Amino acid sequence: MGLFDKKFCDICGEKIGLLGNRKLEDGNLCKDCARKLSPFFSERRHSTVDDIRRQLAYREENQRQLVNIHPTLVFGNRLRIRVDTAQRKFVICRAEDWRGENPDIIDLSQVRSVTTDIREDKEELFYEDQDGNKKSYCPPRYECEYAFLLNIVVDSPWFDEIRVELSEGSRPDSPYTDLYRQYQAQMSQAVQVLMGGAAPMGQQPYGQQPAYGQQPFGQQAAFGQQPYGQTQTATYVQPQPAAQPAQAAGTWTCACGAVNTGKFCQSCGNPRPAAQPVRCRCGWAPAPGQATPRFCPECGSPLA
Repeated sequence: MGLFDKKFCDICGEKIGLLGNRKLEDGNLCKDCARKLSPFFSERRHSTVDDIRRQLAYREENQRQLVNIHPTLVFGNRLRIRVDTAQRKFVICRAEDWRGENPDIIDLSQVRSVTTDIREDKEELFYEDQDGNKKSYCPPRYECEYAFLLNIVVDSPWFDEIRVELSEGSRPDSPYTDLYRQYQAQMSQAVQVLMGGAAPMGQQPYGQQPAYGQQPFGQQAAFGQQPYGQTQTATYVQPQPAAQPAQAAGTWTCACGAVNTGKFCQSCGNPRPAAQPVRCRCGWAPAPGQATPRFCPECGSPLA
């Protein structure tokens, strides 16, 4: 095929304009279909047409489920983390009409780690002498901004990392300001919530600074203990559940607690319960004898 031959989207079948092609591993994707993918998805060029079809099916189901998400906590200034604490789910989106943007619904159990970073951006200030030459002040003077960053690692088939700046558009210019301390407290609470340990509502209101000398989980050291201008990076890792002892093949556990091998419980006489087939909420189910995957191949929902 020539460079300027007509191309068609392998998803919707529509003709692709001159600058509208989004190349896939084994096909082409139009810009309209590409806009429907997750905003955190970055492996498009290494994805097949079937991979994209599966993700778009997941995205359609995600859009339908957003009506059930009701955030009770919000973190961030522009790119916001909206948390439904009752359902233990969250979405990340800039738009006020966030449901219309179809942000990915992420369960708190999918969060594997959260890394925090307070980054200092500073620029030296100068003055002009009587000859018009640029000179440094003595001692040097600087104009500073502080960015409060979260890096969230998640277990998802479509993306594994999300970076959020809580202070985007409103960075404090000094560690000695109320705004700086408010972002410290907000970062601390965001880590607690995302790692599954949110404090009961009312104990630490959004943006409220704890009493001096009390350092909440994930918060930077009190002033005087850390040199001016030094930033902090910390990582919080989700503890994995302890491994359970494996049950011997061919055995089953009765409601009374007894472990059996036959068709009836040797302790209470109850019959062995029939195995319940696994079925995804989108309707997909494994064929008889087929192993159950961790995620649904049709919509990407967790099955285990």
